Amino acid sequence: MDEHTVREHAQAHCEALVSGDIGLASKDMSPELASHMGPIVAMLPLPLREATIERIEMTGTAYHAVLRLTGEGGETVHLETRWKERDGRPTIIEASRQAEEPAAPATEPEQE
Repeated sequence: MDEHTVREHAQAHCEALVSGDIGLASKDMSPELASHMGPIVAMLPLPLREATIERIEMTGTAYHAVLRLTGEGGETVHLETRWKERDGRPTIIEASRQAEEPAAPATEPEQE
């Protein structure tokens, strides 16, 4: 398993999420993770308008991929996924919502 292969699978996962095919998206997950889809789906800003791979990097014995998911309402979340090789293919073994930085408060334009 290399970064290119993980990227291909992560991209297909993103496409499945945007199309709303949670069943297809779950095929990239370990059986343990797929059996607990409710909490994972609850993290997503559904329906999704866009899903992109923000970065992929090797961390220890797994690949860490951060997915940027944007809902139709404009909410964006970052989903951290950890991929390992299972049964000869890249598989998501962990997924969590990345903590978001609080938005800066809006400031009033200065009046002269």
